[in-house]
Amino acid sequence: MFTCFLVTAVTLTPIVMMVLVAFQSDTESMAARPSFWPGSWHPENIGRAFDLVPLGRYLLNTVFFAGGTALLETVTAALAAYAFARLRFRGRSVLFGVYLTTLMIPSQVTLIPQFILVAKLHGVDTWPGMILPHAFTALGVFLLRQFFLGVPRDYEEAARLDGANRWQTFIRVIVPLAVPAIATLAVFKFISQWNNLLWPLVISNSDSTRTAAVGLQVFQSTNGTQWNLLLMAAAITTVPLIVLFFLTQRWFVKGITMSGLGGR
Repeated sequence: MFTCFLVTAVTLTPIVMMVLVAFQSDTESMAARPSFWPGSWHPENIGRAFDLVPLGRYLLNTVFFAGGTALLETVTAALAAYAFARLRFRGRSVLFGVYLTTLMIPSQVTLIPQFILVAKLHGVDTWPGMILPHAFTALGVFLLRQFFLGVPRDYEEAARLDGANRWQTFIRVIVPLAVPAIATLAVFKFISQWNNLLWPLVISNSDSTRTAAVGLQVFQSTNGTQWNLLLMAAAITTVPLIVLFFLTQRWFVKGITMSGLGGR
């Protein structure tokens, strides 16, 4: 019990400090010996943060980028995972092993080749150029494949006897059973892409496609070290993730257990 409390306190301390400094005045946040508790609260910092940069646009861009990427990753991962779990073809295990080895390649290694490819396809500063390179994930395929392997084949055989083809069996039988695992993967991917900085920073050149993570970099470079406003902008971009977690936290436990990450 004490350990859980200690871990929670250590985890929440930076977040609490961020929120407290966000409501300080300019003088307090820039003091040589800062006091994290505001001498006076300044809720107008919220409006000031939106006035200095198009923060609302950045948030909408982030929702579109993270949502589109998570949707495509989930769809492609589900289709590939079902193929690796149920379809029998020569070299299936070898191909799956090679696919998993891509997890060992750091994203920084493939960043330049990806950018060159997207640039040659005229995808720089466009939504397809931002989203499509992240539409496939080996980790998602692995997680969903583990779940599909646990689904009894009797369900599929019964559907085939009723006249369903392979696609109908997947859509009407497998997908409904896999909702917890698919939902968990979608939430994980949405959160990871919401916090993605490197790829949007490289591929985006204008406010029309800049995400919130890139917007914070722009905020700091254009407005200097106004720590209270910078942390206010950071706090605002964190709120959607907190809301998302509380709305979907039950899927985390179900999905992690059913996808084979429960420590069994």
